[in-house]
Amino acid sequence: MDKYLPTSPDLPAQVADLARRYKRANGPVMRLVNRLGGSLENQLSALPGGVRGQIERLTAQALETSYGLAARAPDLGQRTPMVAAMAAGAAGGAGGLATSLAELPMTVTLFLNTIRSVAREAGLDPDEDWVRAECLQVFAAGSPLAQDDGVNTSFLGSRLAMSGSAVQSLITSIAPKLAAVLGQKLAAQAVPILGAVSGAALNAAFLSYYREVARVRFELVKLGQVHGADAVEAEFRLATTPPKVIRA
Repeated sequence: MDKYLPTSPDLPAQVADLARRYKRANGPVMRLVNRLGGSLENQLSALPGGVRGQIERLTAQALETSYGLAARAPDLGQRTPMVAAMAAGAAGGAGGLATSLAELPMTVTLFLNTIRSVAREAGLDPDEDWVRAECLQVFAAGSPLAQDDGVNTSFLGSRLAMSGSAVQSLITSIAPKLAAVLGQKLAAQAVPILGAVSGAALNAAFLSYYREVARVRFELVKLGQVHGADAVEAEFRLATTPPKVIRA
């Protein structure tokens, strides 16, 4: 599959292609996990409140740390993050909840490194403040475990000056949503029916999902630079909103 879609003067057609690409982001592992939605909700709700709070704290800390390290981190390419994510997932899934929680910071860091690589592939500088903010926004772009989410287009292509307080505010807004997604991943690892679907497979599926969502987002950013962010956002909302059923 090509990394990026060919350009075209037809904005609606380009955005429609990206919308279809987003809808195809879920692979077979995520489709299996989605079919177990009720089980996952039960598993997640069964976690002690303190554990759910710990997941959110660990996620926020991991976002802050990985954001700070990102500018100094080398580009790991295509294969290394996937191999590392699978290894982290396997280790996390092997020892139950304790090791799964310990895995989260590394997993978040690997996800962000991959998103930065996608920005670089798209011709953007991932060390620019506004691009770093866009990388974080990928985590607010919906969940591989929810069908009613879409790519969040807030801040799309806006060249934000990311002061320390602005970064903290952005992370604070993103962390709860990402924590809920990662909490579902932990719950999925504990669902007996998943059996052979290990933490490694789940991490690989999540990394693939965020990589594809990042590609869609950065293509939207590039289109926004040409056609204007408002026009692109409007087209994308139109392309991703299911048609209403009109009853006679």
